[in-house]
Amino acid sequence: MFFKLAMRNSRRSRKENGLFFASLVVSIVAFYIILALSHQDVMIFLRSLESDAVNSLLQIAAVFYVFSLVMLFFLIYYASKYQLERRRHELGMYIMMGMRRSKLFALLMAEDLGSSVVALLIGLPIAILVSEVVSLLTARLVGLGVIGHHVSFSLQAVILTTVGFVAIKLAAFLILSGKLARKQIGDLLVDTPETEKKQLPAPVYGVSAVFGLVALVIAYCQGIGGYSWISVKYMAVTITLGFVGMFLLFFGLRLFVDALARRANGSKPLAVFGFRQIHENVATKSGTLAISSILILGALCCCGSGVGICISRQNMYHVLDYTFASYGDDAEADSRNIRAKLEEAGVLEDFSDVFDMKLGYIKMGENESHDDAVNVGNVISELEKLKASEDRDVLINNMSYMTYPYLIQESAYNKVLEAAGKEPLELGENELALYTDFFTDYRGGLLNEVLAESPEVDVRGDEYHLIGEVQTTKIVTDSSITLSFGLIVDDDTFARLTNDNYELYVNAILKKDIVDGKGLMKAIMDENEKLDGIDFESINADCESYLQNIGRNMFYTVAAGYITLYLAVVFLIIANTIIGVQFLMGQRKSGRRYRTLVKLGATYEMLCSSANRQVGWYFGIPVAVAAVSSIFGVRALLTGILSEFMRGRVKQILIIAAVMIILLCVVEYIYMTAVKRSSNRYLMAMMTPERVE
Repeated sequence: MFFKLAMRNSRRSRKENGLFFASLVVSIVAFYIILALSHQDVMIFLRSLESDAVNSLLQIAAVFYVFSLVMLFFLIYYASKYQLERRRHELGMYIMMGMRRSKLFALLMAEDLGSSVVALLIGLPIAILVSEVVSLLTARLVGLGVIGHHVSFSLQAVILTTVGFVAIKLAAFLILSGKLARKQIGDLLVDTPETEKKQLPAPVYGVSAVFGLVALVIAYCQGIGGYSWISVKYMAVTITLGFVGMFLLFFGLRLFVDALARRANGSKPLAVFGFRQIHENVATKSGTLAISSILILGALCCCGSGVGICISRQNMYHVLDYTFASYGDDAEADSRNIRAKLEEAGVLEDFSDVFDMKLGYIKMGENESHDDAVNVGNVISELEKLKASEDRDVLINNMSYMTYPYLIQESAYNKVLEAAGKEPLELGENELALYTDFFTDYRGGLLNEVLAESPEVDVRGDEYHLIGEVQTTKIVTDSSITLSFGLIVDDDTFARLTNDNYELYVNAILKKDIVDGKGLMKAIMDENEKLDGIDFESINADCESYLQNIGRNMFYTVAAGYITLYLAVVFLIIANTIIGVQFLMGQRKSGRRYRTLVKLGATYEMLCSSANRQVGWYFGIPVAVAAVSSIFGVRALLTGILSEFMRGRVKQILIIAAVMIILLCVVEYIYMTAVKRSSNRYLMAMMTPERVE
C-alpha cells in the first residue's frame, strides 16, 4: 500500500507540474552532452591538432557542469518547495490520520526518488541520441564527413549525470523535508497569505527606474564601445552597472504596473483585479524577476553571439589544401625537386593542380633606401578626402607604412583565383592590383572606393595605376605568412623588379572526387599520412596543410558553440522555471481571493482569462526587458570576442543572432503556455464550493 501510494503521488506530481519535470529532463540532456564532449568526433579530431587547447576546454566544461549543478539545485529547491506548498493540506491530513513524520518523510523520499528515476530513464536515452546527432552534424559541418565516425556514448558521462542529478535532488529534498518536519499540523492545514511589503512613496520607484535605465545604458555603451574589454577592472564595472541597473529597473517597474491598474477599464472581465495581482507580484518579487531577466538575458546573449560566431567562422574561405615551401638558393630547382618527391611517393596523382606561387621584394641598389621603393601618397590623399572616421584613419596609418611591400606574380595569383572559381586578373601595361590579408568589409569598402579612381603609385620612380578591387584570396595555406599589403604585378614586371630573386611556394589542391568521397578533413588527414613518409628536409623544403591552420580556428568554433549553447539552455531552464513556480506559488497564496470571486459570480472562463493575462504580463515583463537588452548585449559581446577580420561582418552576425533570439522567445511562449495550463487546473479546483461545517 505504501509503495502504491508513493507511485500514485509521484505520477500525479509529474502530471500536475509537467513544466518542472520537462525542465529536469532537458537539464539531464544538457548535462550528458557537456560531459560526453570528449567522445564526439570533432573533439577526437581536434585532439590530434590542438590537444592542449581541447584538454583545457574539457576542464572548463567540467567547471561549467559543477556550476550548472549549483544553479539547478536552486531551481529544484524552489520548484520542490512549490510542490510541497501545493500539497501542504494533504500532508497535514496524513499526519492527522496517524502517519508518523518519519513515515511521511519516507513517503516523500520514495516519491522524489520515483520522479528522479523516471526523469533519468527518459532523459538519458534522449541525451545519448541528441549527442550522437550533434556529433554527426558538427562533423559534417566542419568537413569531417561520416567516414570513421565514432559512437559518442560515454558511460562516465552517464554515471556523472546520474550521480550529480540525484545528489542535488536529494540535497534539496533533505532541506525542504527538514523545514516541513518543524511545521505544526495547524500550519499545514491552513494556507498562510503572503505578508504585504511596506509601500514607499511613488517618486522613489520612479527615481529607481530612471537610475536603473541610466546604469544599463552606461553598461551597454561601455560594452559596445570596447571599454569593458580593456581590463578586468573595466569589465567588473560594466557587469556591476548592469546588475544594479536591472535590479533598480525592476524595483521601479511597480510604478508602471500600478499606472496600468489605475487605467484598466471594464472592457475585459476582472481586468483591474488582474493588474492588481501583477502589481502585488512585481512589488513583492521584483528581485526574483530581475534575476530571472538577467538569466534570460544571459541565455539570449550566449545563444545569439555563440551561434553567430560559429556560423561566421564556418565562412572561413578555403581554396588551397597544401603549400610546400622552398628554402633553397635555386627556387626553380627546388620546385622540380618537390614535384619529384611527390611523384616518387605516389601522391602527385592525388592532386588536381600543383602550381608555383612566387613572392619577392623589389631589388634595390646599394645606395637606395627601402623606404623609397614605393610611394602611395596619392592613395593616402584620396583617403583623406573621404568622410572622417576611425576606419579611414586606421587605413591611412597602415598605408603610410607601405613603402617596401611584397610583389606577387600575376600568373601565379590567377592560378589561385581559378582554384577559387573567380575571374582572373588582366593587368595592362603599368597597372597593379592591391593585395591584403587583413581585408574587412568596412575598410575594404573604403579602399575599393579609392581604387575605383585608379590612383597612381610610384614604384622606383616609375608611375603605375592601381586598378580593380582589393584582392584578398589566400595565396598559401600557411597562416603564418600574412601580407599587410602587397602589389600584384604582371610576370615581366615581377621578373624585372625582383631581378628574379624571389621566394617560392608550391601550392597543391586535392582532386574533387577524393574530397567528395571522404570529406575534406578526412581526405587531408589520409593525405598527411602519405606525406609524413617524405623527407622534405633533404631538399630544403617543408609541407603545410590546410588542417594545420584551421585547427585552432575550428577549436574556437566548437568551444564557442558548445559552451555558449550549453549555458543558454541552463540559464533559460532555470529562469523560466523560477518565474513559473513563483507565479503559481503566488496564485496559490491568493486562493481565498479566487474563491471570493467565485462566490461573487465569476465564471471559470473569467478566472482563466484573468489568470492567463497575468501569466502573460508576469513572463512578458522580464522577457521583454531581456530581449531588448540582448540587442545591445550581443553587440557588446561581439565587440570583445570577434577578431579584427570578423568585425567587418558584424551586421550579418547580428542578423543570425536576432533569429536565434526570436527562436528563444518562441521557447518562452511554450513555457508560458505550460504555466497557463497549470494555472487553469488550479482554478478548476477553485470552482468546487468549499464545504462549511
